[in-house]
Amino acid sequence: MIYESRYPDVAAVDRPVHEWVLGEAARRGTRPAMVDVASGRTLTYGELAESVRRLAAGLAAEGIGKGDVVALHMPNTILFPVVFYATTTTGGTATTLSPLARPAEVAKQLTDSGARLMVSVSALVETARAAVALVRRQTGRDIEILVCDAADGHRPVLDLLADGDLPDPAIDPNVDVAVLPYSSGTTGAPKGVMLTHRNLCTNLRQMNGVHRIHEGDRVIAILPFFHIFGLTALVNNALQRGATVYVHARFDLDAFLTGLERDRITHAYVAPPVMLALAKHPAVDGLDLSQLRRVICAAAPLDAAVQSAVADRLGVEVGQAYGMTELSPATHLHADDDRGEPVGCVGRLLPSTRARLVDPDTGQDAAAGESGEVWIHGPQVMKGYFGRPEDTDAMVDEDGWLHTGDIARVDADGNWFIVDRVKELIKYKGYQVAPAELEAILVQHPGVADAAVIGVADEEGNEVPKAFVVPASGVPISAAEVMGHVEGQVAPYKRVRRVEFIEAVPKAASGKILRRELRDRESVRS
Repeated sequence: MIYESRYPDVAAVDRPVHEWVLGEAARRGTRPAMVDVASGRTLTYGELAESVRRLAAGLAAEGIGKGDVVALHMPNTILFPVVFYATTTTGGTATTLSPLARPAEVAKQLTDSGARLMVSVSALVETARAAVALVRRQTGRDIEILVCDAADGHRPVLDLLADGDLPDPAIDPNVDVAVLPYSSGTTGAPKGVMLTHRNLCTNLRQMNGVHRIHEGDRVIAILPFFHIFGLTALVNNALQRGATVYVHARFDLDAFLTGLERDRITHAYVAPPVMLALAKHPAVDGLDLSQLRRVICAAAPLDAAVQSAVADRLGVEVGQAYGMTELSPATHLHADDDRGEPVGCVGRLLPSTRARLVDPDTGQDAAAGESGEVWIHGPQVMKGYFGRPEDTDAMVDEDGWLHTGDIARVDADGNWFIVDRVKELIKYKGYQVAPAELEAILVQHPGVADAAVIGVADEEGNEVPKAFVVPASGVPISAAEVMGHVEGQVAPYKRVRRVEFIEAVPKAASGKILRRELRDRESVRS
């Protein structure tokens, strides 16, 4: 059966994302838009609008225009939205890179996306240089690196600010790609997710139908902006609504807790590890959080007991949301002031969103009350994977249903619960970790004959990568050596944290790794 949203449909938004988000920015003038909590530097709405306009003119003067890709390689900074919206104003596409990525990972994304320009920061410039050098050696193509602050040999991006004519490209919101984040989807290596201007803007309108923030609200930004959750909740949505965003360059628990009180935060968007701290950390009891009204958790499954503990301890409304990069990202959200929503659910379907629950073994719709794989149909479904039509077809069927790979159930009141995953992706503290990517690195070691990776729970309830390794004959190897081999080549959140040596990796006749057998083996032990 097809599940419909209980909310009225909303009209699709056929506007460029910079126009939709910043339409009221000039009017808001001196109201603070972004505050750097480390330095206290503030970017007002008027300054944001003017900086975007002038940087767009400067990028256009550098030859950046319709269809060109600019890579954003930076931690959270108040200049992130300036570079992002200036890029889309030129008709270009922003591809967002994790600041934790290693040079080889960055180089892969730069090459795959065809980025023409890279904007980084001094703290990451060595990684950026190494990545660009790899691209140069592999493709013969050079990419200039600009910086948001100062680094020898690199132009500051703000030096591009110009007073020339504002670019006026013919943007088709339904076709042109605004942002190209990378996601592993349900399996495999990271792929560029083409999110159009219409995808992003309409998803904001869908969310605003059930959850609103206002001018004067204060949002704490600890989620990374490069991630679609952070980009949507902390940049696009917060700035469109006129809130003030308090920007943390990286997550630090003490700074986060201090910021909640000092900056009189009204809205916090977090991942499950932060919820655990809010539930248990002793410092929370001494805080004045009387201004805090709403906490929303997403990016990974959240235990219902932890959700209840946070709500009771803070005395605020706590809810969950659900989505994925390929869905712009939101499909389900706990509605404001919905006190009757059961703990542990991810909310109800957003406006203009339809869903099915499908038995992954039979391909048939699950019976009422039974669990099944979530399929989504709506205006937030991605345009597709960049340059990968076969992967797109495997993710989105010919009728436009996106197969999420997550197993859910829905109760009689339309509340949705995520209960399992059929996909192989590991979610470590909200970050995506593709087993296939780690396996490809593992088998490069001369002491590894074969390997498989799954997610297992650690002592704190986080899902962590565990490698099952078949040692090569006659080559001694230790678990520490296995973990060290991977650690040197991937971002910290992708590290293998557990190793087990086995005689053979279970595989189907086709050669596909049977990770379910490994997961079943783990569940018996736990």
